Amino acid sequence: MNIAVFASGRGSNLMAILNAIKEGKLNARISVVISNNSNAGALEIARANGIDALHISRKQFSSDEDYVNRILCELKSRNIELIVLAGYMKKIPPEIIREYPNRILNIHPALLPAFGGLGMYGMNVHKAVIDYGVKITGVTVHIVDEEYDHGPIVMQRAVEVRDDDTPETLAERVLKVEHEIYPQAIKLFVEGKVKISGRKVIIKNEN
Repeated sequence: MNIAVFASGRGSNLMAILNAIKEGKLNARISVVISNNSNAGALEIARANGIDALHISRKQFSSDEDYVNRILCELKSRNIELIVLAGYMKKIPPEIIREYPNRILNIHPALLPAFGGLGMYGMNVHKAVIDYGVKITGVTVHIVDEEYDHGPIVMQRAVEVRDDDTPETLAERVLKVEHEIYPQAIKLFVEGKVKISGRKVIIKNEN
């Protein structure tokens, strides 16, 4: 399966996916990495691994239409079948979501629907979790729709919040879980084991 990864930052989830592919745990190919940030570490990781690395930002275009068309052109020219958001800090335009229905995944550092939505990213999430006093947080992999952190949930895993946690210590443990479950969730799509019924994501059994 041809995958496109969208990332804005250092690319640690991209690296986790690449490692899963190299270790034979994920039968997929990352054909392109797209970033809105020209200095993103994810682009450097892509180049180092012989993957097309593209900086595409809305600021480069005179209209939303031109921006969307450029992204779609890059995706279609590579026969992309699945889009994976890995720390991508821009909302995906609805035209792209409609072009790839139920084929765009995102990972969120909390147990949605808690601590999601506009502005809930990175350390903002972990600070909110600690400030609220919850005992359990975690990681959610979900399908992307036209609302922030709203699409059907594919996979979740819990992470305990410790009494002495800071946003930084909590983020470190949550990130480790992200690196574990994102390749697993992608594998379900690669192997055709995902059935979507409304908001429910049903994982098909081996038999």
